[in-house]
Amino acid sequence: MADSGERGARVRFPPPLVYLLAVLAGLAAGNWVAAAPVPIDRTLRIAVGVLLAAAGVALAASARIHFLRTGQNVIPWTPTPELIFEGPYKFTRNPMYVGMTLLTIGLGVALNNLWMSLFALPALLIVHAIAVLPEEKYLSEKFGDGYRIYLTRVRRYL
Repeated sequence: MADSGERGARVRFPPPLVYLLAVLAGLAAGNWVAAAPVPIDRTLRIAVGVLLAAAGVALAASARIHFLRTGQNVIPWTPTPELIFEGPYKFTRNPMYVGMTLLTIGLGVALNNLWMSLFALPALLIVHAIAVLPEEKYLSEKFGDGYRIYLTRVRRYL
């Protein structure tokens, strides 16, 4: 396939690394600042954490499968050949980021590290600024009214 020269969204930092940094920051805070256990029964905590993490992985994996089926690259700075309106994209415009947020929260709960779960929100806010907003601008410019109608019908996150 020839390179058309088209650029994707102006995302400069890989969003998954933001979530990895949140997990590492949670581990560091729990070890060096103060332990912050999740205040629920151990068995329930592990079950809830695993369920949240699994839901996050399933959501992100489902979105990735839809990308692969349509020949798209998950790397946000590559061109988007078409919009996806199926699967998780019916109820969230950002299933991969929602999935990574749920995974981070779930890991924190399962590992009894409240810091890690709490750092999921700043991670999402950072991803919102560095990836979601540039992606929305790019998609709006590229797909026009079709994307703008989608914006009115489907929530950004949940």
